[in-house]
Amino acid sequence: MLVRWTFLLAAAACIAAGCGEAKDVTVLKLAHGLDVEHPVHKAMAFMAEEVARQSGGRMRVDLYPSEQLGSERECLELVQLGILTMTKSSSAPMEGFVPAMKVFGLPYLFRDSSHMWKVFKGAIGREILAAGASRGLQGLCFYDAGARSFYTTQKPVRHPGDLKGMKIRVMKSEMAMRMIEAMGGSPTPIDWGELYTALQQGVVDGAENNSPTLFVSRQYEICRHYTLDEHLRQPDVLVINPDVWKALDDEKREILLDAVEASVEYQRELWKRTEVQSLERVREAGVEIIHPDKKPFLEAVKSVWARFDGTEIGDLARRIQAVE
Repeated sequence: MLVRWTFLLAAAACIAAGCGEAKDVTVLKLAHGLDVEHPVHKAMAFMAEEVARQSGGRMRVDLYPSEQLGSERECLELVQLGILTMTKSSSAPMEGFVPAMKVFGLPYLFRDSSHMWKVFKGAIGREILAAGASRGLQGLCFYDAGARSFYTTQKPVRHPGDLKGMKIRVMKSEMAMRMIEAMGGSPTPIDWGELYTALQQGVVDGAENNSPTLFVSRQYEICRHYTLDEHLRQPDVLVINPDVWKALDDEKREILLDAVEASVEYQRELWKRTEVQSLERVREAGVEIIHPDKKPFLEAVKSVWARFDGTEIGDLARRIQAVE
C-alpha cells in the first residue's frame, strides 16, 4: 500500500507541477476511475472542450480516466491535498469525507428521475454541494448515475430473501453495507478496478450498478442475471479543490461553471439514450432481465431508514422527499 501511494503521489505531483505547461494557460487536472466509453466521462470531456472554447485556449482541463491516478477514494484525497485539481466520485465513497452525502445512500430516497433532478437543481442540491468545501472538496455539480440494481453470477435475485448468504460487492460506503445487510446479503467492499476479476474468481456472487456501467465494464459476461429493483439513485459528483477554486478570477470561474452546467445537460440526454441501449445490449448478450415486485425490497430496507430517525441525515432525507 505504501509503495502504491508513493507512486501515485509522485505521478500526481508531476502532473500538478505542469511538466512543461505554457505559463499563460490555466491547466486544471481532473482524474477519475471511469472507462472512456462511460457517459459521465464523455460529459467531462465535453466540459473540457467547452472550457477551452469559451476561454479561447487560456484555460484547459486535462482528463486522466480509468484509475490512472488511483481509485475514487485516492483521487478524493489527492484533491484535498491540492495535488489534483478536480475529480469525479460517486456519492458513496464521499460519505467518509462529506457526511451529508450519506443521504444518497438511503434506498428508495427518490421517487423517480424527475424528482431526483428537482432536488439536484434546487436549494438542497446546492446545499449538499457546498457542504464539502470545508473538507477540501468543493462540489461543482451532480451527474446522473441512474438507478442501481443487482446483478449476479449464478443465482437470480427475485426477492430480497434470495440475497441471503450471497456476497455482494458494494462501494466502500457504510450506507451501502447497511442496505445489503438489511436485505440479508453479505456486503463486500471491493475497489471498482478489481471487481471484474473478483466476480470471475467467485470472490463475490454479484454486485449492483446501473445498466451502462454493467455493459461498459463487460461484467455482464460473468453476471447472467440483472434484477431491476432500482434500490439506489446515487449521483456522481464533480468536485474541485477549494483553494484552486478561490484562486481563479471571476471570469475563469464563470467559464468553468458555464462549461460544467452545459456538461450536465449534455450528460442527462446522453444518459437516457445510453441506459436504454445498454439494457438492450446486455439482454441481447443473453443476460436474464428480471422485473421484480419492489414492495418486498422497500419493506426490507425500512430498518436502514429507522437508524436515522431524528438525525441530521434523517431530517435531510425528509426534506428531499417533500420536494414536489
